[in-house]
Amino acid sequence: MAAKPPRLLFFVTEDWYFCSHRLPLALAAQKAGFDVWVLTREMAHGEVIRNAGLRLYPIALTRGGRHPLHELAVLWRSIRAYREIRPDIVHHVAMKPVIYGSIAARITGVAGVVNALGGLGYMFTSKDTVARLLRPIAEFWLRFGLRRAASITLLQNPDDLALLCAHGIVRREDVRLIPGSGVDTAQFHPVPDPDGPITIVLAARMLRDKGVVEFAAAARQLGGCSALVRFVLVGDPDPSNPASLTVEALRDWVAAGTVEWWGWREDMAAVYQSAHIACLPSYREGLPKSLQEAAACGLPIVTTDVPGCREVVRSGHNGILVPHKDAGALATALATLIADPALRASMGHASRKLAEEEFSVGKIAALTLASYRDLLSARA
Repeated sequence: MAAKPPRLLFFVTEDWYFCSHRLPLALAAQKAGFDVWVLTREMAHGEVIRNAGLRLYPIALTRGGRHPLHELAVLWRSIRAYREIRPDIVHHVAMKPVIYGSIAARITGVAGVVNALGGLGYMFTSKDTVARLLRPIAEFWLRFGLRRAASITLLQNPDDLALLCAHGIVRREDVRLIPGSGVDTAQFHPVPDPDGPITIVLAARMLRDKGVVEFAAAARQLGGCSALVRFVLVGDPDPSNPASLTVEALRDWVAAGTVEWWGWREDMAAVYQSAHIACLPSYREGLPKSLQEAAACGLPIVTTDVPGCREVVRSGHNGILVPHKDAGALATALATLIADPALRASMGHASRKLAEEEFSVGKIAALTLASYRDLLSARA
Protein backbone atom coordinates (compact mmCIF):
# COMPACT_ATOMS: atom_id res chain seq x y z
CA MET A 1 0.00 0.00 0.00
CA ALA A 2 1.30 3.45 -0.95
CA ALA A 3 2.30 5.68 1.94
CA LYS A 4 -0.15 8.41 2.84
CA PRO A 5 1.04 11.76 1.42
CA PRO A 6 2.12 14.30 4.03
CA ARG A 7 -0.56 16.92 4.64
CA LEU A 8 0.53 20.55 4.31
CA LEU A 9 -1.70 23.40 5.52
CA PHE A 10 -1.19 27.05 4.54
CA PHE A 11 -2.73 29.55 6.95
CA VAL A 12 -3.02 32.93 5.22
CA THR A 13 -5.24 35.90 6.07
CA GLU A 14 -6.94 36.39 2.70
CA ASP A 15 -7.43 34.33 -0.45
CA TRP A 16 -6.19 37.04 -2.84
CA TYR A 17 -2.89 37.24 -0.97
CA PHE A 18 -2.49 33.48 -1.06
CA CYS A 19 -3.05 33.47 -4.82
CA SER A 20 -0.68 36.36 -5.50
CA HIS A 21 2.13 35.26 -3.15
CA ARG A 22 1.86 31.57 -2.28
CA LEU A 23 -0.08 29.73 -5.00
CA PRO A 24 3.04 28.77 -7.05
CA LEU A 25 4.65 27.37 -3.90
CA ALA A 26 1.50 25.39 -3.05
CA LEU A 27 1.42 23.93 -6.56
CA ALA A 28 5.11 23.01 -6.30
CA ALA A 29 4.39 21.26 -2.99
CA GLN A 30 1.44 19.45 -4.56
CA LYS A 31 3.67 18.29 -7.42
CA ALA A 32 6.23 17.12 -4.85
CA GLY A 33 3.63 14.82 -3.28
CA PHE A 34 2.02 16.89 -0.53
CA ASP A 35 -1.72 16.94 0.15
CA VAL A 36 -2.17 20.73 0.25
CA TRP A 37 -4.85 22.61 2.20
CA VAL A 38 -5.47 26.34 2.52
CA LEU A 39 -7.00 27.99 5.59
CA THR A 40 -7.97 31.54 4.68
CA ARG A 41 -10.71 34.12 4.47
CA GLU A 42 -12.61 33.38 1.26
CA MET A 43 -13.38 36.53 -0.71
CA ALA A 44 -13.09 36.50 -4.50
CA HIS A 45 -10.42 33.86 -5.15
CA GLY A 46 -11.87 30.72 -3.59
CA GLU A 47 -12.58 29.08 -6.94
CA VAL A 48 -9.04 29.81 -8.12
CA ILE A 49 -7.74 27.83 -5.16
CA ARG A 50 -10.19 24.96 -5.65
CA ASN A 51 -9.63 24.80 -9.40
CA ALA A 52 -5.91 24.43 -8.73
CA GLY A 53 -6.71 21.15 -6.97
CA LEU A 54 -6.09 22.51 -3.46
CA ARG A 55 -8.45 22.00 -0.53
CA LEU A 56 -9.93 25.23 0.82
CA TYR A 57 -11.05 25.62 4.44
CA PRO A 58 -12.65 29.09 4.81
CA ILE A 59 -12.25 31.01 8.04
CA ALA A 60 -13.66 34.41 9.06
CA LEU A 61 -10.44 36.30 9.71
CA THR A 62 -9.53 39.95 9.20
CA ARG A 63 -5.99 41.34 9.37
CA GLY A 64 -7.03 44.50 11.18
CA GLY A 65 -9.52 43.02 13.64
CA ARG A 66 -8.85 43.88 17.30
CA HIS A 67 -12.12 43.20 19.13
CA PRO A 68 -11.19 40.69 21.88
CA LEU A 69 -14.28 38.49 21.59
CA HIS A 70 -14.05 38.33 17.81
CA GLU A 71 -10.35 37.48 17.96
CA LEU A 72 -10.96 34.73 20.54
CA ALA A 73 -13.60 33.31 18.21
CA VAL A 74 -11.09 33.33 15.34
CA LEU A 75 -8.54 31.55 17.52
CA TRP A 76 -11.12 28.91 18.47
CA ARG A 77 -12.03 28.36 14.79
CA SER A 78 -8.31 28.01 13.99
CA ILE A 79 -7.93 25.31 16.65
CA ARG A 80 -11.01 23.51 15.33
CA ALA A 81 -9.65 23.66 11.78
CA TYR A 82 -6.31 22.17 12.86
CA ARG A 83 -8.12 19.35 14.66
CA GLU A 84 -10.23 18.58 11.59
CA ILE A 85 -7.48 18.86 8.96
CA ARG A 86 -4.75 17.21 11.07
CA PRO A 87 -1.79 18.58 9.09
CA ASP A 88 1.71 17.18 9.27
CA ILE A 89 3.14 20.62 8.53
CA VAL A 90 1.55 24.06 8.82
CA HIS A 91 2.90 27.09 6.97
CA HIS A 92 1.77 30.32 8.65
CA VAL A 93 2.09 33.49 6.58
CA ALA A 94 2.19 36.97 8.21
CA MET A 95 1.68 38.19 11.76
CA LYS A 96 -1.82 37.10 12.74
CA PRO A 97 -1.65 33.57 11.24
CA VAL A 98 1.79 33.12 12.85
CA ILE A 99 0.42 33.99 16.29
CA TYR A 100 -2.97 32.25 16.12
CA GLY A 101 -1.64 29.34 14.10
CA SER A 102 1.23 28.73 16.53
CA ILE A 103 -1.21 28.56 19.45
CA ALA A 104 -3.44 26.18 17.50
CA ALA A 105 -0.45 24.04 16.50
CA ARG A 106 0.69 23.65 20.10
CA ILE A 107 -2.79 22.76 21.34
CA THR A 108 -3.44 20.22 18.58
CA GLY A 109 0.06 18.75 18.50
CA VAL A 110 1.08 19.61 14.93
CA ALA A 111 4.51 18.10 14.38
CA GLY A 112 6.11 20.66 12.05
CA VAL A 113 5.60 24.43 11.86
CA VAL A 114 6.88 26.95 9.33
CA ASN A 115 6.37 30.60 10.28
CA ALA A 116 6.84 33.09 7.45
CA LEU A 117 7.05 36.80 8.22
CA GLY A 118 7.14 38.86 5.03
CA GLY A 119 7.90 41.98 7.05
CA LEU A 120 7.40 43.24 10.57
CA GLY A 121 4.43 45.37 9.59
CA TYR A 122 2.55 48.24 11.18
CA MET A 123 3.16 47.29 14.82
CA PHE A 124 6.94 47.36 14.35
CA THR A 125 7.31 50.19 11.81
CA SER A 126 4.84 52.77 13.15
CA LYS A 127 5.55 55.14 16.03
CA ASP A 128 1.92 55.98 16.79
CA THR A 129 0.37 55.23 20.16
CA VAL A 130 -1.64 52.19 19.11
CA ALA A 131 1.42 50.53 17.56
CA ARG A 132 3.54 51.19 20.66
CA LEU A 133 0.87 49.65 22.88
CA LEU A 134 0.43 46.58 20.69
CA ARG A 135 4.14 45.93 20.08
CA PRO A 136 4.96 44.26 23.45
CA ILE A 137 1.92 42.01 23.09
CA ALA A 138 2.96 41.02 19.57
CA GLU A 139 6.53 40.36 20.75
CA PHE A 140 5.30 38.09 23.54
CA TRP A 141 3.15 35.97 21.24
CA LEU A 142 5.76 35.89 18.49
CA ARG A 143 8.29 34.62 21.02
CA PHE A 144 5.75 31.96 22.02
CA GLY A 145 5.24 30.93 18.39
CA LEU A 146 8.76 31.12 17.01
CA ARG A 147 10.77 29.65 19.88
CA ARG A 148 9.48 26.09 19.82
CA ALA A 149 10.84 22.73 18.80
CA ALA A 150 10.27 21.42 15.27
CA SER A 151 9.74 24.88 13.78
CA ILE A 152 11.42 26.94 11.10
CA THR A 153 11.06 30.69 10.70
CA LEU A 154 11.31 32.13 7.20
CA LEU A 155 12.50 35.73 6.98
CA GLN A 156 13.19 37.77 3.88
CA ASN A 157 15.99 40.14 4.86
CA PRO A 158 18.89 40.24 7.35
CA ASP A 159 17.62 43.37 9.13
CA ASP A 160 14.46 41.59 10.31
CA LEU A 161 16.60 38.64 11.39
CA ALA A 162 18.89 40.88 13.46
CA LEU A 163 15.95 42.70 15.07
CA LEU A 164 14.07 39.52 16.07
CA CYS A 165 17.23 37.89 17.41
CA ALA A 166 18.14 41.02 19.40
CA HIS A 167 14.72 40.96 21.08
CA GLY A 168 15.03 37.25 21.85
CA ILE A 169 11.99 36.46 19.71
CA VAL A 170 13.68 33.82 17.57
CA ARG A 171 16.80 31.66 17.69
CA ARG A 172 19.21 32.16 14.80
CA GLU A 173 19.50 28.44 14.19
CA ASP A 174 15.74 28.20 13.55
CA VAL A 175 15.75 30.88 10.83
CA ARG A 176 16.17 30.58 7.09
CA LEU A 177 16.54 33.65 4.90
CA ILE A 178 14.54 33.18 1.72
CA PRO A 179 14.22 36.23 -0.57
CA GLY A 180 10.48 36.71 -0.82
CA SER A 181 7.87 34.56 -2.51
CA GLY A 182 9.52 34.64 -5.92
CA VAL A 183 8.44 35.81 -9.35
CA ASP A 184 7.46 33.90 -12.49
CA THR A 185 10.18 35.12 -14.85
CA ALA A 186 8.37 33.62 -17.84
CA GLN A 187 5.19 35.62 -17.17
CA PHE A 188 7.06 38.74 -16.04
CA HIS A 189 9.52 39.51 -18.82
CA PRO A 190 10.93 42.58 -20.58
CA VAL A 191 9.36 44.08 -23.70
CA PRO A 192 10.56 46.98 -25.87
CA ASP A 193 10.05 50.40 -24.29
CA PRO A 194 6.46 51.57 -24.83
CA ASP A 195 5.83 54.72 -26.85
CA GLY A 196 4.43 57.85 -25.26
CA PRO A 197 5.19 59.61 -21.97
CA ILE A 198 7.73 58.20 -19.52
CA THR A 199 5.52 56.17 -17.17
CA ILE A 200 6.53 55.70 -13.52
CA VAL A 201 4.57 53.07 -11.59
CA LEU A 202 4.18 52.63 -7.85
CA ALA A 203 2.33 49.35 -7.19
CA ALA A 204 1.31 48.70 -3.58
CA ARG A 205 -1.52 49.00 -1.14
CA MET A 206 -2.28 52.69 -0.80
CA LEU A 207 -0.62 53.15 2.59
CA ARG A 208 1.43 56.01 3.97
CA ASP A 209 4.05 53.45 5.00
CA LYS A 210 4.52 52.53 1.33
CA GLY A 211 5.69 56.08 0.62
CA VAL A 212 2.63 56.99 -1.42
CA VAL A 213 2.50 60.51 0.04
CA GLU A 214 6.18 61.09 -0.83
CA PHE A 215 5.55 59.78 -4.34
CA ALA A 216 2.76 62.30 -4.84
CA ALA A 217 4.95 65.08 -3.43
CA ALA A 218 7.79 64.15 -5.80
CA ALA A 219 5.33 64.10 -8.69
CA ARG A 220 4.24 67.63 -7.79
CA GLN A 221 7.86 68.79 -7.68
CA LEU A 222 8.35 67.40 -11.19
CA GLY A 223 5.24 69.08 -12.56
CA GLY A 224 2.73 66.25 -12.17
CA CYS A 225 1.32 64.25 -15.05
CA SER A 226 1.90 65.77 -18.48
CA ALA A 227 2.41 64.88 -22.11
CA LEU A 228 5.98 63.88 -21.20
CA VAL A 229 5.66 62.03 -17.86
CA ARG A 230 2.98 60.00 -16.06
CA PHE A 231 3.02 59.17 -12.35
CA VAL A 232 0.84 56.10 -11.79
CA LEU A 233 -0.44 54.55 -8.56
CA VAL A 234 -1.60 50.93 -8.82
CA GLY A 235 -3.42 49.39 -5.85
CA ASP A 236 -6.30 50.05 -3.49
CA PRO A 237 -6.51 51.51 0.01
CA ASP A 238 -6.55 49.01 2.87
CA PRO A 239 -9.15 50.13 5.43
CA SER A 240 -8.00 47.46 7.90
CA ASN A 241 -4.58 49.14 8.12
CA PRO A 242 -4.31 52.34 10.21
CA ALA A 243 -1.83 53.77 7.71
CA SER A 244 -4.27 53.55 4.80
CA LEU A 245 -5.00 56.56 2.62
CA THR A 246 -8.60 57.39 1.80
CA VAL A 247 -10.25 57.13 -1.58
CA GLU A 248 -11.03 60.84 -1.34
CA ALA A 249 -7.35 61.75 -0.91
CA LEU A 250 -6.38 59.70 -3.94
CA ARG A 251 -9.13 61.24 -6.04
CA ASP A 252 -8.00 64.71 -5.00
CA TRP A 253 -4.50 63.99 -6.33
CA VAL A 254 -5.97 62.73 -9.59
CA ALA A 255 -8.21 65.80 -9.92
CA ALA A 256 -5.18 68.05 -9.37
CA GLY A 257 -3.27 66.31 -12.17
CA THR A 258 -0.59 65.07 -9.77
CA VAL A 259 -0.96 61.33 -10.38
CA GLU A 260 -3.06 58.74 -12.14
CA TRP A 261 -4.70 56.10 -9.94
CA TRP A 262 -5.44 52.80 -11.65
CA GLY A 263 -6.70 50.94 -8.57
CA TRP A 264 -6.37 47.19 -8.13
CA ARG A 265 -4.98 45.32 -11.14
CA GLU A 266 -4.68 41.58 -11.66
CA ASP A 267 -2.53 41.92 -14.79
CA MET A 268 0.62 43.22 -13.15
CA ALA A 269 2.90 41.91 -15.89
CA ALA A 270 1.05 44.09 -18.39
CA VAL A 271 1.22 47.05 -15.99
CA TYR A 272 5.00 46.85 -15.69
CA GLN A 273 5.42 46.20 -19.40
CA SER A 274 3.59 49.50 -20.04
CA ALA A 275 5.99 51.37 -17.75
CA HIS A 276 9.52 52.79 -18.01
CA ILE A 277 10.41 53.08 -14.29
CA ALA A 278 9.24 51.31 -11.10
CA CYS A 279 9.13 53.15 -7.79
CA LEU A 280 8.46 52.11 -4.19
CA PRO A 281 9.45 54.69 -1.53
CA SER A 282 8.45 52.38 1.34
CA TYR A 283 9.45 52.89 4.99
CA ARG A 284 10.25 49.18 5.53
CA GLU A 285 9.50 45.88 3.77
CA GLY A 286 10.12 42.18 4.04
CA LEU A 287 11.15 41.84 0.42
CA PRO A 288 8.55 43.44 -1.86
CA LYS A 289 7.11 41.19 -4.54
CA SER A 290 6.17 44.26 -6.58
CA LEU A 291 9.84 45.18 -6.99
CA GLN A 292 10.77 41.60 -7.87
CA GLU A 293 8.12 41.66 -10.59
CA ALA A 294 9.34 45.03 -11.85
CA ALA A 295 12.90 43.73 -11.96
CA ALA A 296 11.82 40.65 -13.91
CA CYS A 297 10.16 42.99 -16.44
CA GLY A 298 13.51 44.72 -16.91
CA LEU A 299 12.67 48.05 -15.28
CA PRO A 300 15.05 50.41 -13.50
CA ILE A 301 13.88 50.92 -9.92
CA VAL A 302 13.83 53.87 -7.56
CA THR A 303 13.25 52.80 -3.97
CA THR A 304 14.29 53.60 -0.43
CA ASP A 305 17.43 52.52 1.40
CA VAL A 306 15.49 50.52 3.99
CA PRO A 307 15.26 46.83 4.95
CA GLY A 308 13.68 44.75 2.18
CA CYS A 309 13.87 47.36 -0.56
CA ARG A 310 17.66 47.50 -0.65
CA GLU A 311 17.73 43.72 -1.15
CA VAL A 312 16.22 44.24 -4.62
CA VAL A 313 18.20 47.29 -5.75
CA ARG A 314 21.97 47.68 -6.03
CA SER A 315 22.17 51.45 -6.15
CA GLY A 316 23.75 52.69 -9.36
CA HIS A 317 23.50 49.21 -10.87
CA ASN A 318 19.83 48.34 -11.41
CA GLY A 319 18.29 51.39 -9.76
CA ILE A 320 18.70 54.23 -7.30
CA LEU A 321 18.29 54.13 -3.52
CA VAL A 322 17.07 57.25 -1.71
CA PRO A 323 16.40 58.04 1.98
CA HIS A 324 12.88 57.23 3.13
CA LYS A 325 10.43 60.08 3.79
CA ASP A 326 12.50 62.36 1.50
CA ALA A 327 10.33 63.55 -1.38
CA GLY A 328 13.08 65.86 -2.66
CA ALA A 329 15.63 63.06 -3.02
CA LEU A 330 12.95 60.90 -4.61
CA ALA A 331 12.15 63.61 -7.17
CA THR A 332 15.86 64.02 -8.00
CA ALA A 333 16.33 60.29 -8.57
CA LEU A 334 13.22 60.05 -10.76
CA ALA A 335 14.33 63.10 -12.76
CA THR A 336 17.72 61.44 -13.38
CA LEU A 337 16.09 58.39 -14.94
CA ILE A 338 13.45 60.37 -16.82
CA ALA A 339 16.21 62.33 -18.58
CA ASP A 340 18.52 59.42 -19.43
CA PRO A 341 17.15 56.60 -21.64
CA ALA A 342 20.56 54.90 -21.85
CA LEU A 343 20.77 54.72 -18.05
CA ARG A 344 17.24 53.32 -17.88
CA ALA A 345 18.18 50.62 -20.41
CA SER A 346 21.38 49.55 -18.62
CA MET A 347 19.71 49.45 -15.22
CA GLY A 348 16.71 47.59 -16.63
CA HIS A 349 19.01 44.93 -18.09
CA ALA A 350 20.71 44.55 -14.69
CA SER A 351 17.29 44.24 -12.99
CA ARG A 352 16.28 41.36 -15.26
CA LYS A 353 19.55 39.52 -14.64
CA LEU A 354 19.13 39.92 -10.88
CA ALA A 355 15.56 38.59 -11.01
CA GLU A 356 16.64 35.52 -12.98
CA GLU A 357 19.52 34.74 -10.63
CA GLU A 358 17.95 35.44 -7.24
CA PHE A 359 14.17 35.81 -7.33
CA SER A 360 12.77 33.17 -9.67
CA VAL A 361 9.77 31.34 -8.25
CA GLY A 362 11.41 27.98 -8.95
CA LYS A 363 14.40 28.83 -6.77
CA ILE A 364 12.21 30.15 -3.94
CA ALA A 365 9.96 27.08 -4.07
CA ALA A 366 12.95 24.73 -3.92
CA LEU A 367 14.34 26.47 -0.83
CA THR A 368 10.96 26.33 0.94
CA LEU A 369 10.29 22.69 0.03
CA ALA A 370 13.68 21.86 1.54
CA SER A 371 12.42 23.32 4.84
CA TYR A 372 9.32 21.10 4.71
CA ARG A 373 11.45 18.01 4.06
CA ASP A 374 13.77 18.86 6.95
CA LEU A 375 10.79 19.02 9.31
CA LEU A 376 9.46 15.70 8.06
CA SER A 377 12.90 14.11 8.43
CA ALA A 378 13.25 15.45 11.97
CA ARG A 379 9.88 13.98 12.90
CA ALA A 380 10.78 10.61 11.39
